[in-house]
Amino acid sequence: MSMNWILRSLLFVPGNNERLIRKAAATKADALILDLEDSVPSITKQEAREICRQMIADGVLKGHHIFVRINDLQSGFCEEDFSRLIMAGVTGFIVPKSFGSKDIRSYDNLLEKYESNHGFARNTFKLIPLIETASAVLQAEEICRASERIIAIAFGSEDFCADLQAIHDNEDNVLRVPRALIALAARAAGVIPIDTLHVRVHDLPDLERNLQLSRNLGFEGSLLLHPKEIALCHGYFTPSPEEVNTAQKILKLAAEAEKNKVGVAIIDGVFIGPPMLRQAKQILARERAIKEWEEQRK
Repeated sequence: MSMNWILRSLLFVPGNNERLIRKAAATKADALILDLEDSVPSITKQEAREICRQMIADGVLKGHHIFVRINDLQSGFCEEDFSRLIMAGVTGFIVPKSFGSKDIRSYDNLLEKYESNHGFARNTFKLIPLIETASAVLQAEEICRASERIIAIAFGSEDFCADLQAIHDNEDNVLRVPRALIALAARAAGVIPIDTLHVRVHDLPDLERNLQLSRNLGFEGSLLLHPKEIALCHGYFTPSPEEVNTAQKILKLAAEAEKNKVGVAIIDGVFIGPPMLRQAKQILARERAIKEWEEQRK
């Protein structure tokens, strides 16, 4: 379950590039994803594992949640990825091409084996499945419930479009339905929905348009390709001062109505019902959790 994990920004960085890893470590991203999959050629997989191990062991990446995107089950690299990167300082693993719950259980079983081999308690390491296929979108809730390790699911739009044989236009029309389904599935299962990365990395107005849509759909964070996206991302996935102020007013008015035995509390002409109260409490709880996270990472 998601608990109070703060995952507004998850920044990808190639696992075989020490310079970029150090650069990413200096950012304010909530999480860094050390990539052993798409951005690393087969011939340098082992080198990437050792670079990542050294960066983590040296404490270079402290102050971030650290996830490793491993290679998929059919790649021939998956078990070695787990074996070398199960270590102190790693939060968990991003698992690609999760077609259904069977794949998640396979990853879970491998993790349990390597946790035992390396002297870690069961479920020490968390999982974030990447939803990258039509099959995975349609089974997203089942995937979310397939392992206690899962704290979030993330949408991988480019692989999804390739699998669907769809056209990814500049308005992202093809992504609207899968985004909504992924957010719904995650919330139904009590895990965090993480939106897809923004491929047009130099178009910040377009990023902002996508972040607004993400927030409206219920996402809590996004995959990122470039550090310059972090500030915008945090702005959209952190409650604004206006939201916090309104949430506080709602709780205050509701409490006053109850104290005065008035059946109805109203704010700005709108009846304050149980859903508004619940949402106000969620906003204030998220604001507190973000503040605690920011203090913790100083």
